[in-house]
Amino acid sequence: MTASRRRLVLGLFVLAAAGAGYYGWKQYAAPPVSEAFASGNGRIEATEIDVASKTGGRLESVAVREGDDVSAGQVVALMDVRAQQAELKISDAQIEQAKATRAAAVAAVAQRQSDVATAGAVVSQRQSQLALAEKDIERTQRLVDKGFISTQKLDVDRTSKQSALDAQKAASAQLQGARSSIDAARAAVKQAEAAIEAAEARSARIRVDLQDAQLVAPADGRVLYRLAEPGEVLAAGGKVLTLLDITDVYMTIFLPTSQAGRVAIGTEARIVLDVRPDISIPASVSFVSPQAQFTPKSVETRTEREKLMFRVRVKIPPELLKAHAKQVKTGLPGVAWVRLDPEAPWPATLPPLVGTPKPPTTP
Repeated sequence: MTASRRRLVLGLFVLAAAGAGYYGWKQYAAPPVSEAFASGNGRIEATEIDVASKTGGRLESVAVREGDDVSAGQVVALMDVRAQQAELKISDAQIEQAKATRAAAVAAVAQRQSDVATAGAVVSQRQSQLALAEKDIERTQRLVDKGFISTQKLDVDRTSKQSALDAQKAASAQLQGARSSIDAARAAVKQAEAAIEAAEARSARIRVDLQDAQLVAPADGRVLYRLAEPGEVLAAGGKVLTLLDITDVYMTIFLPTSQAGRVAIGTEARIVLDVRPDISIPASVSFVSPQAQFTPKSVETRTEREKLMFRVRVKIPPELLKAHAKQVKTGLPGVAWVRLDPEAPWPATLPPLVGTPKPPTTP
């Protein structure tokens, strides 16, 4: 290689290095750091939500694919419910059977109450006959004592009294039996009512299972993963989809002790993405870790304490995310800026907030 050719190659290499350096500076250069602001690198993240089956069964259909946007309450998948539908028919039939049993038991109670009334009337009749027989004995005894009649009539009256007494005892026993049968009939009514409640509860549970067989999106989001396909048999809790909650988007950064100690929940922040260095996204601090992410030795020096880093989450407002739902993407790298001093103005070197109109150009 000649000297002129080597100089040309070296010049091209220097130009390429300078271009790469300039590009890197444009992409990653940040405004000068001051005591009023803190910054950290991170990536856009969103809360992930798993849509899973409540009970085991066969997956009948999936209505969405990866990348589709879904709204809260939208049916995204269906489970096979033929077995639950058959169980519901059986349970509903058991309800009707239990109701018929209760009706028969209620009728039996009414019948037993009628039997008690009849038995009570018979007891009263037998008591009257017994009282009459006792009076006949008294009259016959007086006539025998005076010699007007023979003792044969007294024997007949005594026999009649014993018969009346036996009849009265039988009627009393029959009355007691009728009263006991009422208690048994009332117990049968309660048993039938309990059977109705159990069958209705079973039907309600099956209906809940049928409703849960329709897998719905719990929030507005975007399908990140489709984890199961129609025809697959899932266990209870089997995952079908993973959604990204596009209304809960944030960036996680790490700040040293001296800065993290000055950050409070709700502190104003801004995010500048590498792919859009021309705009700032408004945000606020939603979480500050109560513990350091790097634990030092039990005996630490001041220098070691300064090395502690705390996790800080910077969240984008949900209303802004809803307005730009189609543009929300996770995994994008960028820089989050946190204003430690609420009185300090934002640096002029930061790009304008998203949606801020550009100043008119001077002709």
